[in-house]
Amino acid sequence: MRGYHDVAELRSWDNEHLWHPFTPMTAHRREETPIIVEANGFDLIDAEGSRYLDGISSLWCNVHGHRVPQIDAAVRQQLDRMAHSTLLGLSSDVATELARRLVEITPEGLNKVFYSDSGATAVEVALKLAYQFHQQKPTAEQRDTFICVGNAYHGDTIGSVSVGGIDLFHRVYRHMLFATATVPSPVALHVPDGYTSDSWLTHCYTEVERVIKENRTRAAGFVIEPLVQGAAGIQVHPPGYLKHVRELCSAANIPLIADEVAVGFGRTGRLFACEHEQVRPDIMCLAKGITGGYLPLAATLVADEIFDAFLGEPHEGRTFFHGHTYTGNPLGCAAALASLDLFESNQVMANVRQQEELLARRLTVLQDHPHVAEVRQRGIMVGIELVRDRETLEAFPAENRLGHQVTLAARRRGVILRPLGDVIVLMPAPAMPTELVDHLCDVALESIDDAIASFSL
Repeated sequence: MRGYHDVAELRSWDNEHLWHPFTPMTAHRREETPIIVEANGFDLIDAEGSRYLDGISSLWCNVHGHRVPQIDAAVRQQLDRMAHSTLLGLSSDVATELARRLVEITPEGLNKVFYSDSGATAVEVALKLAYQFHQQKPTAEQRDTFICVGNAYHGDTIGSVSVGGIDLFHRVYRHMLFATATVPSPVALHVPDGYTSDSWLTHCYTEVERVIKENRTRAAGFVIEPLVQGAAGIQVHPPGYLKHVRELCSAANIPLIADEVAVGFGRTGRLFACEHEQVRPDIMCLAKGITGGYLPLAATLVADEIFDAFLGEPHEGRTFFHGHTYTGNPLGCAAALASLDLFESNQVMANVRQQEELLARRLTVLQDHPHVAEVRQRGIMVGIELVRDRETLEAFPAENRLGHQVTLAARRRGVILRPLGDVIVLMPAPAMPTELVDHLCDVALESIDDAIASFSL
C-alpha cells in the first residue's frame, strides 16, 4: 500500500524533498521526470503507466533485466534465512561462497576479496590498501602519491575524487583532495595544439613511461579504468595501452589498480576488461553489475603479496582498519551468486558479442553525420559525441544542453537514455535481446536528429 493519493502528490513530494544525484534540480522540477514504480524485463514503468526501454541498464549496472525469476528467488530464499549480519568478528556462508566464485572468474592471482558497497568505496578501499601495503611490506616504504589517467572518474568519495580528473565533477572540491601525478588520456579526437592524432598517442605512451619512472620510489599505485574511460564520455584506449602500463608498473614495482566498476561483467566483450590484453592487476575493483544490478555491493580483489603484508599478531597493528556496516551483505551476495549462474546458463557473453556486432553495424550511418564528431565503442559500451561542426569540432553551446535534449526526445519515444554532456551513451544490459538493442538504436538515431533539428544552427 502506497502513502500517496495520486501522481501529482507524489511528484510534489519528489520536488519538495528528494535531492537527485548529478541533477540540476531547477530543471528537474520543470521537466516532470518519470517516477519509476515498476520494472519488468528490460522495461521501466512509471507512475502514470508509461513504459520505457532501459537503454542505460539503470546507470550501467543491470545485467539480466528486471524481475529476473532466478535472482528474485535467490534473494527471497536468502531473506527467509537472514537479511544481514556483520563480517566484523563473524562470517557468512554466502559472502564466503561469493568470494570464492570471484577469485575463480577474475585474473589468476587475485585471491583475496574485501567487500564494500559501491564503486567509489571499492576504489577507496584499493587506495588505502595500497598506501598501507608499502608501509608494511618487508622493505617498508612511505609512498605518498598515486598515478592516474587524465579525465578519469573513479567515484565521489574524497580518495576516489582525488584520483579522478573530470573537472566538471571535481573542481569545487579541489582544496580537499590529495596530490596525484597524472598521465594524459590516450585518446586522440581532441588533441593539444602542435600534435596530430598519431603524434599525440605517441606522446601519451612515452609520457606514461616518464611519469612512472619519475615517481617509481613514491607512487603507492597506478589507478586506471581498463580500456574504456566511462564517465569521461566512453573514451576508448588504443589496443596495447593497458599492457604497456602493466609492464611499466611491474618494472617499477608499482601496484596496478584496475577500476573495473563500469567495464566489468561483460560490457567490453569479455567478462573483465583486463582479459583483452591478458593483464593481471595487483588490485581490481568491482561493483555495478556484480549483483546483476539488484543490490548495492562492491568487491576489491587483491593479490596475495599485498594481503600478506597485513598479516601479524593483533598487537602488531598490521590490520586493515577499514569497514562498512553492510560489508558482504547476504542479500547482495545471494543476488550476485545467482547472477553469475545466469552468465553461464543463459550464455550471456555470447549475447554480448551479438549485441556488439549489431551496435557497430547500426551506428555506421553516423560516420558521415555533420554533427557527430565520433562514435566510440568497445563491446556494448557506446558513446556518440555530438558537435555543432564536425570539421572544426566546435561544440554546441552548453546552455542548450543538446545531449539532454536527445534524452528528452528518446523519452517521448519510450526509451531512457542519459548523456555525458553532449555524448550520447548507449549501454544495453548484457542480456538484452538483440531485437531490443535494434530498437534502442532506432530511437537513439531518431532522437539525435530530432534534437539537432530543433536547435537553430
